[in-house]
Amino acid sequence: MASVALIDVEDLVVRYDTEDGPLHSVNGVSFSIADGVNYAFSGESASGKTTTAKAILGLLPDHAEIESGRVEFRGQDLLTLSPSERQDLLWEEIAFIPQTAIDALDPVMTVGAQIRQAIQTHRDIATQNAKRRVDELFRIVGLDPDRVDEYPHEFSGGMRQRVVIAMALALDPALIVADEPTTGLDVIVQDRIIDNILQIQAETDSSLLLITHDLSVIAETCDEMSVFYGGQILEQGRIENVLLNPTNPYTMGLKNVNSALGDDSEELLSVPGEPPDLSAKPDGCVFEPRCPFADEACATTVPPLEELPYREQRVACHNAERANGMRREAADPSIWGGTVDGTRTTDGDVLLEIDGLEKRYERSTSLLGQFPAEGVSPLITGLASSLRQLYDQRGDALGDALGGQTSDVRAVDGVSTTVARGEIRGVVGESGCGKTTLGQTLALLEEPTGGGFTFDGRSHEYYADRDLQSFRQKLQIVFQNPYESLNPRLTVGQLVREPLTIHEYRLDEREQVVTETLERVGMAPAEKYLGAYPNELSGGQRQRVAIARALVVDPDFLICDEPASMLDVSLQAEVLNLLRELANTEEIGVLYISHDLSSLVQIADRLSIMYLGRFVEQGRTERIVSDPKHPYTEALLAAVPESNPRASRRRVTLERRSAGAEDLPSGCRFAPRCPEATERCLTDEPAAGTWAEPDHTAACFNPIGEPAGRDARALDSPIGRD
Repeated sequence: MASVALIDVEDLVVRYDTEDGPLHSVNGVSFSIADGVNYAFSGESASGKTTTAKAILGLLPDHAEIESGRVEFRGQDLLTLSPSERQDLLWEEIAFIPQTAIDALDPVMTVGAQIRQAIQTHRDIATQNAKRRVDELFRIVGLDPDRVDEYPHEFSGGMRQRVVIAMALALDPALIVADEPTTGLDVIVQDRIIDNILQIQAETDSSLLLITHDLSVIAETCDEMSVFYGGQILEQGRIENVLLNPTNPYTMGLKNVNSALGDDSEELLSVPGEPPDLSAKPDGCVFEPRCPFADEACATTVPPLEELPYREQRVACHNAERANGMRREAADPSIWGGTVDGTRTTDGDVLLEIDGLEKRYERSTSLLGQFPAEGVSPLITGLASSLRQLYDQRGDALGDALGGQTSDVRAVDGVSTTVARGEIRGVVGESGCGKTTLGQTLALLEEPTGGGFTFDGRSHEYYADRDLQSFRQKLQIVFQNPYESLNPRLTVGQLVREPLTIHEYRLDEREQVVTETLERVGMAPAEKYLGAYPNELSGGQRQRVAIARALVVDPDFLICDEPASMLDVSLQAEVLNLLRELANTEEIGVLYISHDLSSLVQIADRLSIMYLGRFVEQGRTERIVSDPKHPYTEALLAAVPESNPRASRRRVTLERRSAGAEDLPSGCRFAPRCPEATERCLTDEPAAGTWAEPDHTAACFNPIGEPAGRDARALDSPIGRD
């Protein structure tokens, strides 16, 4: 006897009414999630994944309309519920984990108060019992209950995400809807959060609807999935069937785009073309314009989503019977076009040489900063203001007591390396390890506080004191978030033209240079984009404009700070391909800062592994991936999820969080988390080249795979393996 589905969606159609006309975001989506099943939505940006989830949750904006369809939860029609009925159901039965935790938390309330508020809004429970429940939830998601009275800004990005997870779990929901819960997080934090969700599910018997573009995360966490594109589902079924034997060409492209650690391919694949225009419903297959296997029928007839014989799998493709042959051809990157060779054949001259670079900040621990932000009377606020003024005016003991003490935050603490012309140097590490500060210091957006660097034969002091304008032209930086780095009031043409005006470079051919640069980064024809504003572009197009701004003045060097972390996998591959091509053909040096090892290893010539301000391992990429020597590098590699749903990996979980750049241990800074730590590690700090071979160094007394280096029995360690 068939059981009633936990959630059942049939023929859902959602339309957005915009100033430019209707946008058909979801067109006939159907799926079902059984009790206890983990289900995934995957696909490129704007494919309809989040809109479908928001339709279920009742969180669509006012300009969206559900034209038709059925959405049932345990047999109850969600589309007929009143707002109050839906609110009760969502917190009691369906919980939502949004993509950006910082936007989901109230900055003026403590995190504990926010979770208590969610509990007491829906349950008649005493405050003391609610507080005990908050402490319990903190333990479940791996947070210290002593921090429940802290504010969101006092937590890292990964910790804030766990606070949101705790809030979602507060009422033991039957279904957890998680929208990109790990986007932008480093691999160790991502691994920990996914592990938290799975453990919690095992304890609460809840189901999961995971929305993500990362097929590796899906492979390790979910049972079934739907692949979205252009507002439709092109393929759905059991994870093993969809990921190991994809039948729709779009799924094949996504699978091949998801690069895997250790892949021997020297080419990066991206699915060429742009997502479809949804202002009108398609007449044929929505993927036809980008499909290398499309024929005449694909352009004129919409393929239905049909069950494949003998398999728990459905596919919308006119050529499904040719799936075996298409899979073989799709594995060849050349069939998709736009790929580049991922290796360099020659070594260029050293362009950037970093020597013991340091960047330190002073942090004040002031008693005046400890007044609570909520429930403070005007009298107390006025008193605090008066005390601050007194402290500013006086330097005696009273002022020192009120002002507290200062401590050094060693964000970058004596790093050294080189980058040659035509080389991509990857810098990898957890959030807060100093990667971004390193990039900003090398761009002279921050002033070094020790050591220094030489660029193109001249010291950083020379450029800072005499020729900063020339330095800015030769060395450009591309920031992580194109939604923030591009002026929304300027058109694409104005944004790319601006650096030419600032540097008075090629002014007589300015329009031609702007056009050529835009087309060089894949925005062709340029005339289509010159008058567009950033809000009219996709995330990938915005990042291409940001790269065009950097390239338009013909720099010799690019610093790229997580330029692809917010993009879906196909757009990531396009950006990485572009950087590799620039390094290969124009010998531009690139410092690429990232926490995404799985993509970086395919384009970086050398890697520098960064931990708490220092490089703990450096070398050629293939050597570090195949034979890591530092335990921290091993942990980073082990945290990368496995893309094969039938494969298993040895998990290396760093249970204890990093100490922080302001509270460094006396010996090796990784020792408190290290599985190989000895007494010596707790007292002495290893130099950068403690272990060294040609093209490979590690700051470690006990390098992995080197028994002779283990001079003492390892201490009990907080690191876990299974």
